[in-house]
Amino acid sequence: MVPVGRRSIGLVVGAAAILGVGLGPSAAEAAELVMFGERACGWCARFEAEVGAIYPKTEEARRAPLRRVDLDHGMPSEFAHLRPVTFTPTFVLLEAGREVGRIQGYPGEMHFWGLLGMLLERLAEPRAAALPGG
Repeated sequence: MVPVGRRSIGLVVGAAAILGVGLGPSAAEAAELVMFGERACGWCARFEAEVGAIYPKTEEARRAPLRRVDLDHGMPSEFAHLRPVTFTPTFVLLEAGREVGRIQGYPGEMHFWGLLGMLLERLAEPRAAALPGG
């Protein structure tokens, strides 16, 4: 195995930029699943116990990483454009900062995965990076 240094990474990124090859979606284009919760939320705790630890290892997490927002600290200004969150937990699927859909409450593990799957179907298909001349 060859160690990768800063110079090597810079060369790869530079070559990708010159060739017009994307290294993945930019932060503005990426999807994320935002979980709005509170400390005193029993259903939030149940989600964490049943799904929280395994979510990062799933295909769903690859498409929409989970970001937790604690409403005990107030609603962050970056989410001011969203419809208000009235129940916790509320899971909001965002793509390029735009709300794609939401799951209000936690319906249990099996229903959560099914509902999340339906939301993920609404995401734009990932763009394949094309190589020049092909």
